[in-house]
Amino acid sequence: MAGTSERTKQAMASLNKYLVDRKNGLIKLLTPAFDKSNLYPGYIKGYVPGVRENGGQYTHAAVWAMMAFAAMKDRKTVWELFSMTNPVNHALNNTEVQKYKVEPYVMAADVYGVAPHQGRGGWTWYTGSAGWTYQLALESILGLKREADKLFIRPCIPDEWEGFEINYRVGENTFYHFTVENKQKDGSVKFSVDGRELNDDFITLADDGVTHQVHVEV
Repeated sequence: MAGTSERTKQAMASLNKYLVDRKNGLIKLLTPAFDKSNLYPGYIKGYVPGVRENGGQYTHAAVWAMMAFAAMKDRKTVWELFSMTNPVNHALNNTEVQKYKVEPYVMAADVYGVAPHQGRGGWTWYTGSAGWTYQLALESILGLKREADKLFIRPCIPDEWEGFEINYRVGENTFYHFTVENKQKDGSVKFSVDGRELNDDFITLADDGVTHQVHVEV
């Protein structure tokens, strides 16, 4: 296990060093792009260099990389990369708007990675990218994970966050209002439901037509 952990850390360090383009706000799938080499990696060479899988950001893979950092509880890196690839942050000023050139309110399936189009958004309104990003935000960053009738909260949020709130519906008329406080520094999670403290690191959901108040310290 120790060897696996070390290899994982080395892979993450390489990704951070070679594939994360902070200047243009993207995470490349590979670098350099396939162009004039004799090697044939498959259909991705059919894209011009820097577009989609051929040396650009393929957003599915970028999200999976962030999920990996979250699994390692690297809160700082997760939030940096999530903020960097968030399309809203590609449109904070006119210069960025002219570079990105696509809608900043939807996830693009790809972002170009080679000059002269570095940082330009590609295929937008692509539900796969949006779905994976939603899963990243909800499960990997906010930490909500459901297993049958059990709901866990294991966040990977920045240290400076005081917390967050979530309204979660079960069935048609049952609601759980979560107030999450970022307090525990030892990695533990403490739950109380309707004022009653729990010994478990999860809550058991019930479709009972009642609105429950859940307090969580993480």
